Amino acid sequence: MRNFKTVALATFLSIMAAQTAFAQADDDDDDQAAPKPKAEAQTKAPAVTRASKNLPELILGSKTDDFAVNQKDFELVAGQGYRWKITSAAGFEYKFFTDLFRNVWMNQIVINELEVHMNGAPAWLEFDSPGTINVQFTAVRPGEYTWSVPDLADKGMKGKITVK
Repeated sequence: MRNFKTVALATFLSIMAAQTAFAQADDDDDDQAAPKPKAEAQTKAPAVTRASKNLPELILGSKTDDFAVNQKDFELVAGQGYRWKITSAAGFEYKFFTDLFRNVWMNQIVINELEVHMNGAPAWLEFDSPGTINVQFTAVRPGEYTWSVPDLADKGMKGKITVK
């Protein structure tokens, strides 16, 4: 009976050792990242790079409509540097305001190839005539921010900036 128990125990241990070996042999994905569910993969923010990325240009007004806006919503990634062209295309006066500027590290503002370097955020950007202002900054704080032309927001000149 004692030999039977010893053989049974040895057989049991052999089976367990074999299963562990087979499981480890089948587990060959150690070098690869496990695939993520689609929902998680879609919400993941793009990788941050050292180079500044160009945001889509924001164009305020047009020759035919003083209150037109080409894009209302923008998505950014915290830690990423950006260059953003904001253009007045109409002969209308626009006061561009965003709370995003209080939550970024401002590198420079360029107007007609003249650079403005700042030690803080601008209160707003004002366009008295058609032209482009280039803003270069690094998004620092994730959140949802707004932009608007305050006196014309009710005419559709407003939008949202999301920093992930």
